[in-house]
Amino acid sequence: MSEHIVKSFHDQLEALSTGIVQMGGMCETQLANSIDAIVRRDMALAEQTVALDARVDQLELQIEQQAMRLLALRQPLAIDLRETLAALKISSDLERIGDLAKNVAKRTLAVSRDAPDQHLTQALARMGRQALAQLKNVLDAYAQRDANAAVTVWKRDGEIDELYNSLFRELLTYMMEDPRKIGPSTHLLFIAKNFERIGDHATNIAEIVHYVVTGAKMGEARPKSDITSSTSIGPHDKP
Repeated sequence: MSEHIVKSFHDQLEALSTGIVQMGGMCETQLANSIDAIVRRDMALAEQTVALDARVDQLELQIEQQAMRLLALRQPLAIDLRETLAALKISSDLERIGDLAKNVAKRTLAVSRDAPDQHLTQALARMGRQALAQLKNVLDAYAQRDANAAVTVWKRDGEIDELYNSLFRELLTYMMEDPRKIGPSTHLLFIAKNFERIGDHATNIAEIVHYVVTGAKMGEARPKSDITSSTSIGPHDKP
């Protein structure tokens, strides 16, 4: 393979990596803005966050096309193949993160109009910021190809689950004590679940980064602590 062809191939791989970093940065902005929109009850910021999602979707499509072209024309092997497949998978996780951040922003109106106690909104914001920290850290791990940093993100997924469990129980109690608050509390539960799912997608990316760098999958079971699916609810209670 000539030097020119090798350089062209590696330039294409670098373009894939750059696209992932750019897409990740957009998702960070979306998530940070969605959290701020909830806390500040800022509808204009929420609308900006929703609008940004189209750019995230477009970038995912570009990355997918680039990766498929590489697979078809270059037939990469070993770490080059892992890099190409990782770009496909990570872009898919980032697209879902963008969707979840958009969904959070869309609920800003309902929360701002009829939110429960302010401390619940603040607890929700803490959970969102933890998810944002996980996203930032895993994107740094990808940019630096740092398997150890990816493992650290992977191991911290349970912290978001614990925050979700706590908020779930509190909101459930709140709704049972005052049925009039079922509606607004349900909006907060959906937002909390979106943050929990963002944490899961960050963990997916951590596993992919680890595989790209080491060529091996994580050797342990994923650390999950979400117990809400087994929470007992009375026949008249609503989650």
